[in-house]
Amino acid sequence: MPRYFIEVAYKGTNYAGFQIQQNANSIQAEIEKALKIFYRQEFKLTGSSRTDAGVHALQNFFHVDTNFFSEHEAINNNIYNLNAILPDDIVIKKMYQVADNAHCRFDALSREYKYYTYQNKDPFIADSSFYYPYRLDLEKLQQAATVLLDYNDFTTFSKKNTQVKTFICELIKSQWMFDEDQFCYNVIGNRFLRGMVRGLVGTMLNVGTNKLSVDGFRKIIEAKDCTLADFSVPAHALFLVNVKY
Repeated sequence: MPRYFIEVAYKGTNYAGFQIQQNANSIQAEIEKALKIFYRQEFKLTGSSRTDAGVHALQNFFHVDTNFFSEHEAINNNIYNLNAILPDDIVIKKMYQVADNAHCRFDALSREYKYYTYQNKDPFIADSSFYYPYRLDLEKLQQAATVLLDYNDFTTFSKKNTQVKTFICELIKSQWMFDEDQFCYNVIGNRFLRGMVRGLVGTMLNVGTNKLSVDGFRKIIEAKDCTLADFSVPAHALFLVNVKY
């Protein structure tokens, strides 16, 4: 049976996360529902990167095995109709056939995230950036971000009750920047743990406000103890921006 990748983007505010779950609405549930309505057939999707409740994505993927999709032109027409069924905060961007053994999760080479904070009250970005009205030292934030590239065991930055077999992640890029009056943390890695990016951001913000030294940040990483990380930053400022194959 042919396999297809489905590229999606979404605003995660109204959803309990990316992956389907009991007693809560999710991105996957909405897309499976739209596919069922349009094709009159049940679909079981596999997702590439799980995002938590409230997290957004400019790009994420599912794959599905089906005979119901057809040639390129028909797929493009069907995308329009599927988007008409989907809520306004979810969009299907592409649907295309891939190799029968392609896997949208395991074949991904990297994922890229951005987390935004702002310091001057602005109602126009309040739902997509974290209001953090404290003086930040960009140089120290950058030092902390660079320190992360020296490590690959991120046990400290994984929330409890996770079922992963390993806490090893390879970071390709880790940096803070000042972008359009916002501080932005940009990180690329081969994989990420549950709550990892928010844990990194929250803990580095303590470095940026001089509550924690860069050496202290290193000790927190090396302790491999998630109770030492700060996961308190909100989800709504986090974006999955790219999944690379």
